[in-house]
Amino acid sequence: MIEFLEYIDTRLFIFFNGNHTPFMDSVMDAVTNKYTWIPFYLIILFFVWKKVKSKMWLVVLSVVILITLSDQISVHLFKEIFQRYRPCHNLLLQDRVQLINGHCGGDYGFVSSHAANAFALTTFLIFFFRRRDFALFMYLWASVVCYSRVYAGVHYPFDILGGMMLGIFLGLIGYKIYFHLDKSYAE
Repeated sequence: MIEFLEYIDTRLFIFFNGNHTPFMDSVMDAVTNKYTWIPFYLIILFFVWKKVKSKMWLVVLSVVILITLSDQISVHLFKEIFQRYRPCHNLLLQDRVQLINGHCGGDYGFVSSHAANAFALTTFLIFFFRRRDFALFMYLWASVVCYSRVYAGVHYPFDILGGMMLGIFLGLIGYKIYFHLDKSYAE
């Protein structure tokens, strides 16, 4: 069964990673770069401030803790334990992987930290704002970030799926903690 899942994951990876163009390489290089999103995060911070004003520090603190936990859990409880090589480090697949700018990353890829972090933030913010249009936009953003990691040749689709599930779970827990802290702070 494991071999079958690995076969499916590899086939999906080859399909999604195999259609590179110079234009898409530059787009996906920008999408996968965390610094590209700084203006996006600043806009979100503005809307958080509009909603909670003086308690913005509590939201920012909650998100910082959430993303730190998501990032560390994805590395120390998943990548270092499962030790599943990234496609670009897989000796049986290396010659078929198309990388962007030759960048591969660390040895292990399960689960994707980008996916875990993006979906943790997305889930937290969806519960925070509680707007359907915002939720759709955030899920689209997180999905594009995740796709960029497969396109870049550094993650299998199941690495992404695992990161998404971890991120959603942590985002829910993070929001519940924030909600209880917010209630305590209000009393």
